[in-house]
Amino acid sequence: MKLKSVLSIASIISTIIFIFLVWYIYFKPVALIDHPFINTIPLINCILNGISAVCLCCGIWFISKKQILKHKVMMALSLLFSALFLIAYLIYHHFHGNTPFIGVGIIRPIYFFILISHIALTLVALPLILSTFTFALISKYEPHKKLGRITFPIWLYVSVTGILVYVFQKLVA
Repeated sequence: MKLKSVLSIASIISTIIFIFLVWYIYFKPVALIDHPFINTIPLINCILNGISAVCLCCGIWFISKKQILKHKVMMALSLLFSALFLIAYLIYHHFHGNTPFIGVGIIRPIYFFILISHIALTLVALPLILSTFTFALISKYEPHKKLGRITFPIWLYVSVTGILVYVFQKLVA
């Protein structure tokens, strides 16, 4: 499989996911169930993002030490925790809907800069992550390595800013 083919397929899948998420978050009617578990999901998501970020950093460290199996495990775990995040995110938005930011003053533009960059880079990260993993799975290590150098900082930024979005929401709650 060629780099362009993998990137094209990953981009198509990512576009479909993005369109679904926009509908799901902004247009689908909310179930509106006020259950204590639903209210804990943002914290769970914060933790999942944190674990994903730690696994990413460990994976990069392991590959720099030529510990390939440990690198594979950490990257697979990072993908798993990111996928669990997405599942929990969907559950939360199904039952709770969107959470408006009520902060005022200087914190408001800082929050929205972080949120908007987080969302924008999520759109970039998803096809990159899917492509990078695909190349690893089909043993195309040169494009995997080349793409991984781009994917890693973007994925890490998305994970860390996901944590910051949660922290900002809690600071003003």
